Amino acid sequence: MNDRPFSAATPTPTATPSPSPFRVYCDFCPGYCCYRLPGSTLFVTATDINRLARHFAIADGEVRRRYLEGRNTFKVKEDGSCIFLADGRLNRRCFIHEARPDQCRAFPYDRQCPYLIRADLLEQISPKVEKSLGLTAL
Repeated sequence: MNDRPFSAATPTPTATPSPSPFRVYCDFCPGYCCYRLPGSTLFVTATDINRLARHFAIADGEVRRRYLEGRNTFKVKEDGSCIFLADGRLNRRCFIHEARPDQCRAFPYDRQCPYLIRADLLEQISPKVEKSLGLTAL
């Protein structure tokens, strides 16, 4: 660690890029992207696994054993939702938000969220979300 005081000669850190204008909707979303739909998979990398291991203070192998299905995706609950998604809550639904995988961090990939612009996706996912929030029965 550098203990020198900051001076004009010290280069300033690169500014963080401004967030995508499409991400603002994530703050008000009930977690549409946290449900596995047919044909979609969350790809969890070795870096993601290590981040989770540090988050839970367990070994990488233990993260794989407890939370992964196959080699590279999270297990899901019976309704298809991520095992780290809290039921009955509209906000702060992700239990591992600080340690979430890169694919979760990057979504919706600087594009409009497909769940907000595709009626077919909303038809599939809305009943699952409503049930997990306790709004309706599936």
